Amino acid sequence: MRPDASVRSVSEMTSPAKATNIVWHHSTVTRAARAHQRGHRSAILWFTGLSGAGKSTLANAVNSALFEQGLACYVLDGDNVRHGLCSDLGFSDADREENIRRIGEVAKLFLDAGVVVLTAFVSPFQADRQRARELVEAGDFLEIHCAADLEVCEQRDTKGLYAKARAGEIKEFTGISSPYEAPEAPELRVATGEQSLDDSVAQVMAELERRGIIPAPAEP
Repeated sequence: MRPDASVRSVSEMTSPAKATNIVWHHSTVTRAARAHQRGHRSAILWFTGLSGAGKSTLANAVNSALFEQGLACYVLDGDNVRHGLCSDLGFSDADREENIRRIGEVAKLFLDAGVVVLTAFVSPFQADRQRARELVEAGDFLEIHCAADLEVCEQRDTKGLYAKARAGEIKEFTGISSPYEAPEAPELRVATGEQSLDDSVAQVMAELERRGIIPAPAEP
């Protein structure tokens, strides 16, 4: 849901002075200790793709698969985050950048908490995704491109957003009036426009096992 038009975007407000005299507080319970207790690593799974590509559907299905194995996991969904944490942001390029900056910082906290955090955001700009990646150590950030053609995404559009964008009712809509910069070298590319949800989930889970983020299922 878009924020009320009466709410000013970050790009329209004067930025407050940055906080000074602050020091990062290190917890006595470390990320490594949480991983040892839970039996799996934490990671950021960054699902990106056009609206309608299946990011939220896949992220939630993978989340369910992880949960069923007793693993600590949580989904940060684009629409949900814009209801609260980012309710003051619009959809200008500057606001999109700030939206992803906030999500990157929140995802980093989940990572430190020992959780496999799955983010489902269009996140259309490569530079913004790269900044989120650079917040954490190598191997902690997995960019997962939900690849689906624009035509497929429009056919799946139950909210009618593409039709409104083509009619000029929605400005700066990714894929229509605003660009989407597809990942050039993601950790995983999932053909969500072609294959089944079950196959997509299996592909993601297999990659997590291959990287040692989650344990392989025990033999029967």
